[in-house]
Amino acid sequence: MQKIKSLMARQGLKSPQESMADLSPVENLRIPSKEELRELREQPIDPQAEQEIIDSIEEVYFSNDSFDMVQHELEKLPPELNLQELEEYRDKLKRQQAAELERVTALQTNLQLAAVICTNARRQLSVAKEGFTEASLGLLANQRRRQLLTGLLKSLRTIKTLQRTDVRLSEMLEEEDYPGAIQLCLECQKAASTFKHYSCIRYVEQLDVALSKTCKHFDVSHYTKVQLAYTLLGKTQTAMDQLHMHFTQAIHNTVFQVVLGYVELCAGNADTKFQKMQYKDLCTHITPDSYIPCLTDLCKALWEVMLSYHRTMQWHEERDKEEATSTPDDSAAAESDESVVDRSYVKKKLEHGLTRIWQDVQLKVKAYILGTDMSNFKYDDFIVVLDVISRLMQVGEEFCGSKSEVLQESIKRQSVNYFKNYHRARLEELRMFLENETWELCPVKSNFNIAQLHEFKFMGQCRSPSVSPNRQAVSSASPAEEELSLFQRYLQEGNPFEMHIEHKEEETEDVLASNGYESDELEKSVYQDYDSDSDVPEELKQDYVDEQTGDVPLKSVSRETIRSRKKSDYSLNKTNAPILTNTTLNVIRLVGKYMQMMNILKPIAFDVIHCVSQLFDYYLYAVYTFFGRNDMYESSGLGLISSRLRTTLNRIQESLIDMEAAGENAGVHGPAEDRKEKVPSPHLSQLVVLTNSGTLYGLAQRVVATESLVFLAEQFESLQSHLDTMMPAAKKPFLQQFYSQTVSTASELRKPIYWIVAAKAIDYEQMLLMMAGVKWDIREIMSQHNVYVDVLLKEFEQFNKRLGEVSRHVRIPLPVSNVLWEHCIRLANRTLVEGYANVKKCSNEGRALMQLDFQQFLMKLEKLTDLRPIPDKEFVETYIKAYYLTENDMEQFIKNHREYSMKQLANLVNVCLGSHINKKARQKLLAAIDDIDRPKR
Repeated sequence: MQKIKSLMARQGLKSPQESMADLSPVENLRIPSKEELRELREQPIDPQAEQEIIDSIEEVYFSNDSFDMVQHELEKLPPELNLQELEEYRDKLKRQQAAELERVTALQTNLQLAAVICTNARRQLSVAKEGFTEASLGLLANQRRRQLLTGLLKSLRTIKTLQRTDVRLSEMLEEEDYPGAIQLCLECQKAASTFKHYSCIRYVEQLDVALSKTCKHFDVSHYTKVQLAYTLLGKTQTAMDQLHMHFTQAIHNTVFQVVLGYVELCAGNADTKFQKMQYKDLCTHITPDSYIPCLTDLCKALWEVMLSYHRTMQWHEERDKEEATSTPDDSAAAESDESVVDRSYVKKKLEHGLTRIWQDVQLKVKAYILGTDMSNFKYDDFIVVLDVISRLMQVGEEFCGSKSEVLQESIKRQSVNYFKNYHRARLEELRMFLENETWELCPVKSNFNIAQLHEFKFMGQCRSPSVSPNRQAVSSASPAEEELSLFQRYLQEGNPFEMHIEHKEEETEDVLASNGYESDELEKSVYQDYDSDSDVPEELKQDYVDEQTGDVPLKSVSRETIRSRKKSDYSLNKTNAPILTNTTLNVIRLVGKYMQMMNILKPIAFDVIHCVSQLFDYYLYAVYTFFGRNDMYESSGLGLISSRLRTTLNRIQESLIDMEAAGENAGVHGPAEDRKEKVPSPHLSQLVVLTNSGTLYGLAQRVVATESLVFLAEQFESLQSHLDTMMPAAKKPFLQQFYSQTVSTASELRKPIYWIVAAKAIDYEQMLLMMAGVKWDIREIMSQHNVYVDVLLKEFEQFNKRLGEVSRHVRIPLPVSNVLWEHCIRLANRTLVEGYANVKKCSNEGRALMQLDFQQFLMKLEKLTDLRPIPDKEFVETYIKAYYLTENDMEQFIKNHREYSMKQLANLVNVCLGSHINKKARQKLLAAIDDIDRPKR
């Protein structure tokens, strides 16, 4: 470009700016000569070659305007000139000049044309400025105004659509299109926020905010003003739709803020964005320590929302009654019809909203319940949780008549999970107690019953099953107040969830006796040694009838009566307080806790009762294993264990006892899941000695263990009716089977447990040896019984004395003493029969001596015990009388009396009939005996 400017200057050409400033662009323009133009046209035009020519021009030609090109060229000439070279160089310069001149000429022409165009454009712009500016600006202003009005019209149409949204919203709710209705409401809210700069929108928005305030704290005056405002706007139905949306939002915001507050409080300074979490995820961050306070506050907050809704319904009901009593005049007929439609809509909306509100509450509380693992909660804490939830379900039932299936299912899941772990731990705890139990008497008062224990206080309260025993004690409401619903009772103030545990009454129990003795002087005097009349109080010695009244004094007990009672009842050395151990008391308390849980949450009643049955099963099995399992009586043939008891023990062992846990070498282990539900078999404490004859082989411990089980069974019997009311109808056969096949068998353990004592306390082998030394084939009738009878009676007297000694430490109830005496007498009588069956020779006089011995034994025995009838008396007498039978009678006797052993029957045939019948007849009778014995083998 610089090169072009320099050339134009040398040629006398003007710059473009000078040319455009000149109105006569053609003046002063130097036009090339015709010869020059012709010469240029004759040369071929090649743009590339032309550009090469221009590029070959030396830079010095473009340096400045004072450059002397002629001088420059002359100086370049060589000293010796060559014409041919000069001509060639001249032609080169001419070509360069021609090429550059061509470009300059073209540029000049273009500049002239541009100047003409600019001149014409300026002239046209001047005309346009004068003729069209004002008209164009006016059109633009009008266009802008049109656009603004169009936008305003669109906004007004949107606002009008917002006003009519309530109709579509009602239709969607009737169609139960709840997601669509919520979406529509959200869109309306978004649209309203977009147009809030309009005064009408701001007014409605402020009114909507005032309406939302009634969801948490209902104020009659405030709500009346808000409803009146909506009525004046003709938006009564819209207000109701908005109100329900606000209640839903209030529930969500309330629960979120309550849980968030506790989560942030427990997290401390932890940098966690809890506020951005979903409510369900937030619930998982609640700690166990803050779980119950948070749950209580959560229910309190939800109660306030539901109470506000309840009071809202009350306000509309009262308003409807007032309007129904007033008679509108003719001028207001149309308005009255519209009011009726609005009232009908509001009523249906409120009634339908009850279920929706409660459903939202259930879902929020469900998320909270399932957000924490409560399996490791303390029992009292878990009971409080059940109490709060049951109270909430009671609120739901009064709120909308709901059975709270959502809450029941969620709390049932937690309860089953908790109870499963809790029960497993309690079974292990029971095993530990049993293995460390020394079976010493736990001293309780004579009037002790389970109702005195705190765990069973709830059974004596007349209350709704949904109210926990912990809370029942604090209820000081009058009977009239008890009949009121929760919403009536706490309508103005208070909260059904404000009862705190620290307000409970003192949990005092007065069930233990001081040192195990009562202070009744009469009982103390009666418990003295019963062989001395001097120890009997004077009032008990008086045996007379009042001559004036003819009545026997109530406290007059004859001396013989006292003595007769003392023969077999060894319980007179202490009060008739129940016999139980600390373990028994713990089991009873545990059953009470289980029943509390079942009473609060009926859906898990079957699971709880099943666990209760396992507690009793394990206790029964432990007592049998410790004191009743013995191989001695298996071969006795006395039927000490009934088929029902044996079936029960086998069932317990198969379903509850983990036999493989006894050692590592127990064989192949069963499935882990099956073993997880079982408990290892307990082992008797080494401190309990059952082999000492001086203590009658641990009779005191046996009595305490067995009678504590019997007492436990009696308590279960007293609870049957209550458990039956809790048990679902479909599961009641299980409860009936448990009582008929397990609880009722507790007393049957007395026989095998006390039989061991009876079998070892008296030396029956010595009596057999002494009987073997007696000569029975005598020829004269004896008037003196044999010595073995005195020895046997001496054994019984010693046994009686030792029972008395044991009874000084542990009361021996009459049923226990009867079982002991029955076993001893039965064993003695069977020993007598066995001794008679060992006789090789016997005469009629010898048979008479047998009868004399047995009668002497019975006469003395009846003075030691008042057990009647004497067990197995007929067993001995029938066997002795069989010595007098004939051959035919003996055959019938063998068939009818299968209670005798084969040896005993064979002895009758060989000894009694041996000398009177032939060998063939004897073989026949022996064959009959063998036929009887064959099925047994």
